[in-house]
Amino acid sequence: MKYILTALAITSTLVATGCIKETASSQTTTPNTTTTAEANHHEGHNMDGGKTSGTEHNSHGNHSADSTLKPANAIAKLTVPTKITPKIPVELVIDIKDKEGKTIDNFDQFQEQLMHLIIVSDNLESFNHIHPIYKGKGRFTVKTDFPQAGGYTLFSDYKVAGKAEQVSILKTQVSGASGNNTAKIDLATTKTFGNTQANLKLSQPTIKAGKNVHLIFNLLDTKSNQPLKDLQNYLGEKGHLVILKQSSSFTEADYIHAHAMKDTPEGEIHFMTSFPKPGKYKMWGQFNRNGKIITADFWVDVQ
Repeated sequence: MKYILTALAITSTLVATGCIKETASSQTTTPNTTTTAEANHHEGHNMDGGKTSGTEHNSHGNHSADSTLKPANAIAKLTVPTKITPKIPVELVIDIKDKEGKTIDNFDQFQEQLMHLIIVSDNLESFNHIHPIYKGKGRFTVKTDFPQAGGYTLFSDYKVAGKAEQVSILKTQVSGASGNNTAKIDLATTKTFGNTQANLKLSQPTIKAGKNVHLIFNLLDTKSNQPLKDLQNYLGEKGHLVILKQSSSFTEADYIHAHAMKDTPEGEIHFMTSFPKPGKYKMWGQFNRNGKIITADFWVDVQ
């Protein structure tokens, strides 16, 4: 079995010829190539009170920013099999190192995990939120599958010990005919997910870029049509909200991770956030209903 290693350089790319493909810190994707972006900021989207580096606009979430935390400027490298087949589980390996290529050993837990990995297909049809296991010496691993062929972007969210939280952008390709890569935009505000009906309510009829907006997920039981009474915390909070701006190639600027507000009415999950630029955004709200995670997805149009 052959392995190919790439240098930790911003312009490095990989041509995979062995059984495993590895890349680090590249913004350009080629067939059968996984890429990572050097993500040393989270565009002000806080997950656990830590202020991240980069251009600071509104804090998305309800935690106060800690301006004393400095960015780790870490580099993430993704290693996956050369060929990934839809619906066949594969192991993902993510190695975290500093800019000098030295292994980073220590990480802080936030939102009950050491790493949150958001995997989204480039057409925004597929969404997965999983938590790689830390194996030591900067290495995280997780086994998962990809439901369809095409490109995927992975948002690896972690916090080097004593440093600000950061998000690394990684990319991979799943073999096969990818079909329609155009996102299917549905602006409906009421949807049903199993035995849960979700109604999306906005604090204003038109969302303006750069302005705070109050998002309310009103959750009802489909049989009784009554507000849910069996909601439990998920990752330490009433709910989580991941938002992505429709884009031809996702960057950290397109990614928002908001957190539920406290003390809201029964069956309602509230978020306060803002959208940095005009465009179409897809949102995935995640809630714990009696031990089962519900993922409610909605589109919004930002002016």
